[in-house]
Amino acid sequence: MTQHAQWGAPTPIDPKKGFKIHLIVFLLATPVSWLVWYLTDRTYLWPLWSTLAWGVGVLFHYLGVFVFKKSS
Repeated sequence: MTQHAQWGAPTPIDPKKGFKIHLIVFLLATPVSWLVWYLTDRTYLWPLWSTLAWGVGVLFHYLGVFVFKKSS
């Protein structure tokens, strides 16, 4: 994946930085969804599903960046 600089020249995006951003957003957003659940109707554990699904996404992102990385 490339990102265009100011004059249109493609610049590479660091996959490790992308993973770190993904992980930080996951770690910040997950407690917020659990807090919303706690402060509202607690009859159904709806944040569990989004936490598990997003956690699987973070896991596959990690595997793609650090385990199955492309040799260049």
